[in-house]
Amino acid sequence: MDRVLELQTHELEDAHWWYRGRRRIIDELISGLKLGSGAQILDAGCGSGRNMIDLAELGTVTGVEISDASVERARQRDVGEVLQCSLTDLPLPSDAFDVAVCLDVIEHVEDEQGALGEMLRVVRPGGSLVITVPAYQWLWSNHDVINHHFRRYTSRTLSRATKQAGWKTVRLSYFNAALLPVAIPYRLFARRTHVEGPSSDLQRMPERLNLLLEVPLRVEARLIGHGLRIPAGLSLAAVFRKPA
Repeated sequence: MDRVLELQTHELEDAHWWYRGRRRIIDELISGLKLGSGAQILDAGCGSGRNMIDLAELGTVTGVEISDASVERARQRDVGEVLQCSLTDLPLPSDAFDVAVCLDVIEHVEDEQGALGEMLRVVRPGGSLVITVPAYQWLWSNHDVINHHFRRYTSRTLSRATKQAGWKTVRLSYFNAALLPVAIPYRLFARRTHVEGPSSDLQRMPERLNLLLEVPLRVEARLIGHGLRIPAGLSLAAVFRKPA
């Protein structure tokens, strides 16, 4: 990720509707795992460590991150150990964690199988992996380019990639469905006319609009929490299990 965009993300993630909504969805998925007290949690690609704050309420959280700026910010939060490393080479013992959380990260990793395999190694047998990724390769845009993405996913390609690495699919759902009808014509028009939009889809916006855009994700989080699967959306959320 470009450094300017990375620092912008640090400023937005506390209040921006996208991050707030995604945290609600992750809360619902993790609550379904019924983690015991003292759970060992890995935040794989922890960024600035914002999600570590919530994860630390569920157990002991360890973050790994490759960017020096993000590592520095995450360590300042002082909610868990933060290691600077690549997801494809984790300096962690095998079978050490009850769950790994990897939020919009593996699309940034060229060696997808290396990252998924390393997370499998460090999660205990019977443990879980919670993932979010951007959806649909045909929605590729300047947002993906500036964020240094290598790919976007469908439910089929994500399931195939994780299965190849050794994970078993437990549940999978799209989310952020409300904006899909808006994103499709916008991105296709920009591609055909070669008109580039903002460098990133995540921009600061007026407070009322920010709150309004969060509402659909609140609803989706509740639906996912009740075990329902949303059939389409701009993102995917999934839970996988390491075979016992």
